[in-house]
Amino acid sequence: MKKRIKVFLLLVWSGTFQVQGQTITGNFTWDAMHLPGTSTVGIVVSDTLAPEPFRVRPLIVPAGLAVSGLLVQGKISRQLNRRVESRYPGYRTNADDYLLFAPVALGLGLSVAGVEGRHPLGEQIVLAIISGLASQGVTQTIKLIAKYPRPDGTTYDAFPSGHTTGAFTSATLLHKEYGHRSVWYSVGGYSVASGVGALRIINNRHWLSDVLFGAGVGIGATEVVYMAYPWVKRKLKRRKK
Repeated sequence: MKKRIKVFLLLVWSGTFQVQGQTITGNFTWDAMHLPGTSTVGIVVSDTLAPEPFRVRPLIVPAGLAVSGLLVQGKISRQLNRRVESRYPGYRTNADDYLLFAPVALGLGLSVAGVEGRHPLGEQIVLAIISGLASQGVTQTIKLIAKYPRPDGTTYDAFPSGHTTGAFTSATLLHKEYGHRSVWYSVGGYSVASGVGALRIINNRHWLSDVLFGAGVGIGATEVVYMAYPWVKRKLKRRKK
C-alpha cells in the first residue's frame, strides 16, 4: 500500500512542481540568479519552448479515480470480491478482451464515414497510438513495481488493470473527438469502459482498486497527450520549414 502511494505521488510530482507557492508546469527554460542586496534566488522563466498551458481541470476526475483506487485497496476490495464471487460463481467471459476497443473503433469509423471530429482521421490514429502507448506504459510500469496478486491467484500483476486502462483510454479518445457533437458519444464510450471494468471484477481477474486506478490512468494519460499535441505539432511543422 505504501509503495503504491509513493509511486502515485511520484507520477503527480513529475508533472508539476512548486516554486514559492505558485505551480509552474510545462517544459520551461529557467535560470537562477541572486538578487542584488539579498540572498533570495530569483527565477527567470522563458516560455518560448513551453507547450500548451497545462490545465488542471481535465485531470481532476482521473486523479480522483486513482486516489480512490488506492483508498479502497485491501479490505474494501476483498469484501466486494467475495460478494461478487458468491453471486456469480465461476462466471467467465472474454467479452472484455474486445469491448475495450469499441469506443475508439467507433470514433475512427465515424471519421471514415465523413463525420468530422476535432482532428482528421490521420491525426486521430496518431493520437490513439500515442495515448495507448502512454497509458499502457504507465500501467505496465506500475504492475512491475507493485507485483500485486490477482484475486484468482494466478499471477502477480493485478494492479492496475490493463484492460480498464485501455478501455478508458479508448473512451476518452471518443470523448475528445466527438463529445462536442453529442454528449451521447461520451456517455456511450464511458459506459462501455465501465462495463469492461466491471467484467474484470466479475471474471475474478481484478480487484476494485485495480479497476479504479486503471481508469484514472487511461483518462489522465489521454488528456495529457491531447494537451501536448498542439505544441508537438507546431514544433514538427517548424522543423520541416
